[in-house]
Amino acid sequence: MQNHFDLFQLPQQFTLDAKALDAAYHEVQNRVHPDKFVTASDAEKRVAMQWATRANEAYRTLKDALKRAAYLCELHGIDLQTESNTAMPTAFLMQQMEWREALDDARAARDVAALDKIDAELRALRKDQVAQIGAALDAADFTQAALGVRQLMFLEKFGHEIGAAFAAHEAA
Repeated sequence: MQNHFDLFQLPQQFTLDAKALDAAYHEVQNRVHPDKFVTASDAEKRVAMQWATRANEAYRTLKDALKRAAYLCELHGIDLQTESNTAMPTAFLMQQMEWREALDDARAARDVAALDKIDAELRALRKDQVAQIGAALDAADFTQAALGVRQLMFLEKFGHEIGAAFAAHEAA
């Protein structure tokens, strides 16, 4: 079975041309779209639907930096161990604790400026983290990339918590 990169005829690397991905996705979708199989047999319709579903999944994976990084690690035999391996560098864990305290304080004080500050810091760190993961993946350092992916997962989760804090403030 071909991998997502092969499906779209793209190089198997983290750094992707978004326009090339979009074009390749639309090309595959045009070939397997159910409308083209209206008069086909049920078996042909099922196969077309499976390909369309696979193309959608592949596109969503490659479009999202975190999913693309995790997928590349897995393609190269690296188990991310997201459930069992929560070991992180001390500095990263300390930053997480500081942010959580700041988030709790901002929620309690209903301080939107503090939420904005935490959110801006998080966005900057996420951007840096994605760049570091990309560099590790493109240099074929999949072990380092896997650590970066696990850290990015923590950051994404925290980002959702910040989003929930903004939503709760707006609803109040």
